[in-house]
This record gives sequence, structure tokens and C-alpha cells, in this order.
Amino acid sequence: MPADQSSGQTERTPTAAAEGPAGAYDIRIARDGTWFHEGAPIGRKALVKLFASVLWRDDDGGFWLRTPAERGRIEVEDVPFTAVELSVRGEGRGQILAFRTNLDDWVAADPAHPLRVVEDPATGEISPYILVRDRLEALILRPVYYELAELAVAPPAEIAAPADCLGVWSNGVFFLLGSSR
Repeated sequence: MPADQSSGQTERTPTAAAEGPAGAYDIRIARDGTWFHEGAPIGRKALVKLFASVLWRDDDGGFWLRTPAERGRIEVEDVPFTAVELSVRGEGRGQILAFRTNLDDWVAADPAHPLRVVEDPATGEISPYILVRDRLEALILRPVYYELAELAVAPPAEIAAPADCLGVWSNGVFFLLGSSR
């Protein structure tokens, strides 16, 4: 487990240079976190990390690769990252939950990096996420979510939640995960 599990990232804002010529790149990020260029998987993790370092999400939900010289829209099927590992330190309100992304970044769930769970109304399938940085989230993969669910407890009295709802503590914040059913 890393000693410092905070993301270490700061909020990036658009710059005038990044508002230069815009286009579209033939890059797609699949729901499982795989990056593709011109239909083929990008096999070099270092290259994916480089692209991810200039990834940005606009106010309309569009995803862009932005450098000082140019920018281009890319396709993202769901969110750009996946959470592939969970680290737990402590317990109760003092517990710290940290997630390792598919690009080996660690992010701890806290007020700046909240957890959220979305339920598909048609199928009932849930999709859990953690905010990594700059409106960019990681989908918490099913095995990691099962580990997280094992830590779930009833919400404290001061949290307004349905009676059958469970959640987890991280960095003094209680995050609702959903129904215990």
C-alpha cells in the first residue's frame, strides 16, 4: 500500500493556448478502460499515461486531449479510467479507502474525490464511480466493488437515507452505496 494515497493532482483549467485549433482524434476509451487508436488497442501503457495527462472534460461532458498547441475531441464509452484495486487503512469514521486506477494512480475517497453509485433503471445494474480529477472519473470494477461492499455499514443517524441503505466511511465522509437488498 502506498504511503501517500492522495491523487496529488491539482484542478486544471482551460488556457487560451488550449483553445486553439480543434478537431477530432480517432481515439476511443472503452468502458473497461482500454484505449484505442484507429480501432486498435494502444499497447504501450506509457503512451496511454501521456494521453491521460492531457485529458480534459468540458462543461457539456465531452472529452478532449488538450495541449498548448492543439486540442481534439475523443470518444469515451463511459468514463476514462477504471479502479482496479482497493486499499483500506483504519476503520470506522477514520477509515481511508484508496483506489488504484488502471493507469496506476492512487486516489483516496474524500470530499474532493467522492464515490457515487448509479443504478440503471431498466436493468437494475449498478455502476460505482470515484472522481479522480477534473471531472474525470474511474468506474470501480466489479471485484473491487465487491470488496467495497464487504465494508458497508448502516448510515449514522445524522445521514438522511432510506432504511435499507448501506455505505462506507472514508476520510471522515460517509458515502452511500445503495440498498442492502
